Amino acid sequence: MTTTPAPIPVICLYGPTASGKTALAISLAEHFGCDLISVDSALVYRSLNIGSAKPDADTLAAWPHRLVDIVDPWHAYSVAEFCRDATKAIHDAVAAGRVPLLVGGTMLYFRALLEGLNELPQAEPKVRAALEARVVKEGLAALREELARVDPETHQKLAANDRQRTLRALEVWHVSGRAISDWQREPATRSVSLQPLELVLWPEPRAQLHQLIETRFDAMLAEGFLDEVAALREDARMHADLPSMRSVGYRQAWRYLSGEGDLDRFRADALTATRQLAKRQFTWLRRYPHAQRHNPYQQHTGTHPFVERVGNWLETQT
Repeated sequence: MTTTPAPIPVICLYGPTASGKTALAISLAEHFGCDLISVDSALVYRSLNIGSAKPDADTLAAWPHRLVDIVDPWHAYSVAEFCRDATKAIHDAVAAGRVPLLVGGTMLYFRALLEGLNELPQAEPKVRAALEARVVKEGLAALREELARVDPETHQKLAANDRQRTLRALEVWHVSGRAISDWQREPATRSVSLQPLELVLWPEPRAQLHQLIETRFDAMLAEGFLDEVAALREDARMHADLPSMRSVGYRQAWRYLSGEGDLDRFRADALTATRQLAKRQFTWLRRYPHAQRHNPYQQHTGTHPFVERVGNWLETQT
């Protein structure tokens, strides 16, 4: 008779962009000896440093974050790969006698890890390469027409310029003979069973967050963000449709460096995209009504309320 392993206790620290997650995560790790595990779809990429607000080298040396700088920016890192890598990082932390602290703003990654993923066929490089070649020769619209025939449900859901998901849907069809929408109706499976303590940074008023977003972005520009993207563009393996270059800020920088609009338009578009990202993150976070919230703009005396909450929770885990 086999027994089901007990869920692994983990801390999940959520929050919108620019809400102070990294600083708070480091403070919690210092108090409780946690292993920090990044849950961020931009921080996984090497060379995406300034525009992703990646912690600097000194911070990462003092407080290592797992799943930061793990793949090259021309690699299309998937949600399934994140679940695999996060699961290993969690097990490594537990084996070292430390508490895993997952921190980030990519809520799709959190959902997949906590709630599970639909089983999909693995990527098939030869099929994907053939589809990529067809995009160059025939154009994305032709492949979307094929998708409309074999999987009208997915075709309807995807934006006309969503190259990555269009190719993935066709790849699944060619590899398995089944529409990706059929696969997605299968029950989700989890790579690991977790018992999360869920903490949310919920900044209010929203206007103050928007001001911080603007201040941070201007600091990125001063630090050399456009030079960073220009250097990435020099690599022949890079193109605008890669997941790394569709990240907020990088997408707008690529367009600007391609000659679309002036500097003021680029700045305005990037700030709008970042505010929209924050809005989407707030929408996701409303799905966690039982998580403890804290407004980072609210003054508190003495111990941070999350430090007290984590301390009480850890006592129940021993």
